[in-house]
Amino acid sequence: MAGGPLIFSILLSLSVLLGFIGLWFLTSVRDPIEERMRQYGVTQELAGEGEEAEPRRRRAWTGLTRLLSGFGLGPKLARSLMRAGFPFTAAEFTVIILAGAVVGFTVGTLAMGYTLGLVLGLVGLALPLMYLRYKEGQRVRTITWQLPDALTLLVGALRAGLGLSQALQFLVDNLPPPISAEFAWVTRAISLGAPVNQALREMADRVGSDDVALVVTAINVQSEMGGNLAETLETISETVRERIRMFRQVRVLTAQQRLSGYILTAAPIFLAFWLFVTQPDYIGRLFQPGWIRLVPIGALVLQVLGFLTIRKIMNIEI
Repeated sequence: MAGGPLIFSILLSLSVLLGFIGLWFLTSVRDPIEERMRQYGVTQELAGEGEEAEPRRRRAWTGLTRLLSGFGLGPKLARSLMRAGFPFTAAEFTVIILAGAVVGFTVGTLAMGYTLGLVLGLVGLALPLMYLRYKEGQRVRTITWQLPDALTLLVGALRAGLGLSQALQFLVDNLPPPISAEFAWVTRAISLGAPVNQALREMADRVGSDDVALVVTAINVQSEMGGNLAETLETISETVRERIRMFRQVRVLTAQQRLSGYILTAAPIFLAFWLFVTQPDYIGRLFQPGWIRLVPIGALVLQVLGFLTIRKIMNIEI
């Protein structure tokens, strides 16, 4: 393969570079003052400090963060990481995505050539994003399913005579994560002087759940207009419980179709890898120079489109 040693040297250098970046990230010393402040919801911006006071670890990613923000990707990726509960910044997660692409391209190129390297590089590029989206949706669903119990406890605390701030702290002490972690951020912000309405709105934006946004809107409206907040939250709790029941019923009714989509998508991929291991000469003809390379590329594109179509059909809004 012409240029093989040069390509291998470049890929090896990129892999070593990304490895050192990851090692530096894992072993870098964090500012203990900043970590303590972040536990209580205080960032450098809230503390009134400028860019000169940023710790070394954050300053090192400033350039990449600005580049992502310039393309409009930084805020979206940061919001997804926050909703998924990942302890990474947008720049750090971008390095992980690029590392996955480089590793996939390296393995594929060394195994079967540039075509397989390109395919595995795209797979390595997409896998971290797919996992991020999966964890984001899983965390949002978990918080939504915990919400009725949280509202029941909140109603009981309010009817027992506790104030709203005390009732929120009661939720933090008696609920499991991740919803207790979200209410903990709210109570920390309130203890640092933030208005209750603002802290709740930030929680709704951070979680990204329509049910949580409904609860926050009800609390904010009741605090401004007056009324029986306990009765309103009890009604919302019953509504959320009914929505969750309907959602789970739809999931059960569509389980067979979703399983069929997963099998139809995964079966050709596993078959191709099995042929690579057992009959490399047979399937290797698809990756020979010429138009024949369009066959596996077209098959992969059609597989992805089919999987996305099945998911779109099965995604029934409740």
